Amino acid sequence: NLPGKQIYRGVGSTLWSIKAVVCGPIESRLLGDILREKPQEADGIDSVVVVDNVPQVGPERLEKLKNVIHKIFSKFGKITTEFYPEADGMTKGYIFLEYAAPTQALEAVKNADGYKLDKQHTFRVNLFTDFDKYMNISDEWETPEKQPFKDFGNMRHWIEDPDCRDQYSVIYEAGERTAIFSNDAKEPITVEERARWTETYVRWSPKGTYLATFHQRGIALWGGEKFKQIQRFSHQGVSLIDFSPCERYVVTFSPLMDTKEDPQAIIIWDILTGQKKRGFHCESSAHWPIFKWSHDGKFFARMTPDTLSIYETPSMGLLDKKSLKITGIKDFSWSPGDNIIAFWVPEDKDIPARVTLMQMPSRQEIRVRNLFNVVDCKLHWQRNGDYLCVKVDRTPKGTQGVVTNFEIFRMREKQVPVDVVEMKESIIAFAWEPNGSKFAVLHGESPRINASFYHVKNNGKIELIKMFDKQQANSIFWSPQGQFMVLAGLRSMNGALAFVDTSDCTMMNIAEHYMASDVEWDPTGRYVVTSVSWWSHKVDNAYWLWTFQGRLLQKNNKDRFCQLLWRPRPPTLLSADQIKMIKKDLKKYSKIFEQKDRLSQSKASKELVDKRRAMMEEYRRYRETALQIYQEQKSIRLELRGGVDTDELDSNVDDWEEETIEFFINEEIIPLGDL
Repeated sequence: NLPGKQIYRGVGSTLWSIKAVVCGPIESRLLGDILREKPQEADGIDSVVVVDNVPQVGPERLEKLKNVIHKIFSKFGKITTEFYPEADGMTKGYIFLEYAAPTQALEAVKNADGYKLDKQHTFRVNLFTDFDKYMNISDEWETPEKQPFKDFGNMRHWIEDPDCRDQYSVIYEAGERTAIFSNDAKEPITVEERARWTETYVRWSPKGTYLATFHQRGIALWGGEKFKQIQRFSHQGVSLIDFSPCERYVVTFSPLMDTKEDPQAIIIWDILTGQKKRGFHCESSAHWPIFKWSHDGKFFARMTPDTLSIYETPSMGLLDKKSLKITGIKDFSWSPGDNIIAFWVPEDKDIPARVTLMQMPSRQEIRVRNLFNVVDCKLHWQRNGDYLCVKVDRTPKGTQGVVTNFEIFRMREKQVPVDVVEMKESIIAFAWEPNGSKFAVLHGESPRINASFYHVKNNGKIELIKMFDKQQANSIFWSPQGQFMVLAGLRSMNGALAFVDTSDCTMMNIAEHYMASDVEWDPTGRYVVTSVSWWSHKVDNAYWLWTFQGRLLQKNNKDRFCQLLWRPRPPTLLSADQIKMIKKDLKKYSKIFEQKDRLSQSKASKELVDKRRAMMEEYRRYRETALQIYQEQKSIRLELRGGVDTDELDSNVDDWEEETIEFFINEEIIPLGDL
């Protein structure tokens, strides 16, 4: 039962045994460099972990045990010292490991604590410094210091707008100014506007609670009625962020901060406390986000060569303390409605490519689909997780060119049946209807691009509803509520727009926003914005507001306009039955809304009349003032004009002289015989 510090100091590589030397001024000058490196009593302690429940072995099995331990714990960093206490020729069942950096020791505690070596041995891992901390805890209760409450106001105030206006953010003047507007059919209403609010761009959190701004030193989150600063996260050179769907965590990426000993390229933060939860290395941010979240924010995963690592919150440790070994894994994606992960693996010699659906956290495979002659796959989930479409590019044997299959997985049915739609033309775009069972495909080559609409029926068939040919489109944008969509030809296609109602597949309107670079639906699906961003095109920068039917409401020109983002809404609190009841009684609600619209219009008309009356009254006052000045200056005018009053046209009639002047215009001779 020797004290831990004494055991360790005899072995530690950084806690040297040095005789005390009393140094005067001369010694300090001569040995200054060495003395500065003299270890302090606590040096190295933060980098040490204690591993308990280690097998007790004799000398003949010690080397094998050391190899196993080193293999497990070297994954978290460089181990500089290992110490195995012994008694009576046997190890004591606990060991000391020193890492090169304290952060590596923390990683070992997070990931190895609870590691099951075998049936009899489950590791308990603690920091060495924790022993001192827990030994020095007072036996007497101390009341925690009361922390002041920070009132940020109503964090969801915009949802309580009596006119149900949604908000959106706009960056313009090449990023110098950022504004928040409330959407209105007549003109946008300014909510907040600030200069240099962000250094690059902004992001809304998934439920619209926070607005994130980017700065050289890190990220700031804003919210509440006056957009106060809620939280800030220090991450030098941050360039990318991602939120968890539950808004509990935010992930930041910086290419400047990573080191081998202290992973800081990617950091996961707790939004409420502002604390760093964990750091990760990152080779490249080409496929952002690196981590993909489950729909409820309980899990997040990343893919590395032949490995899929799934982590759980709030511990941020590996699920079951180990990663999934999946040889050749190419891509993966979480279901938006369940804790199910889909991934695909390409062909390997005689082994076919396969798509696998795996339930988490049990890791149970609920469906495997083998595929042949595969070139590439893309995973497309329907927003509710009811369907998964795997777009499979294949090169069938004996044929030239690529054929595309859409493998449709019916996630809500037993054994997850799969339907197939085959297309021999090249695919430009694919998109699911957010709340429904339809999907749209753009296929073909310009100028013969076709838009096809399919319906996944309950009887196991996929029906082609409609095909529009010769479309100028390269992108599909569904309304968040489904049914309506915009087929857009962005950038190179000069901003061609087609507004479609998929309930009967009719073109409601065809329009154009020249050189449009972006299309953004509002959360309700009532309005859609098209814009020309200064980031992609240096002229004609503006955003236009349309109704879902394609009627143009506004043209908002902003100097060097860059970005528009609608503020998301949190999920509805209404149940499915309540929504059905509202739809059933929609006519009753429509009358109320129509009456409110008429009142709004009459109010607008009254405001316009009042404005015009005010302008007329202002003009009348100005005219009276001008006439008064004119009359006051009459004596001066008479003096200047020799007493002649020229104010009236009929003045001084007695002094007029009348003169008649005749002009010969023409002469016409008409013979009488012709009459």
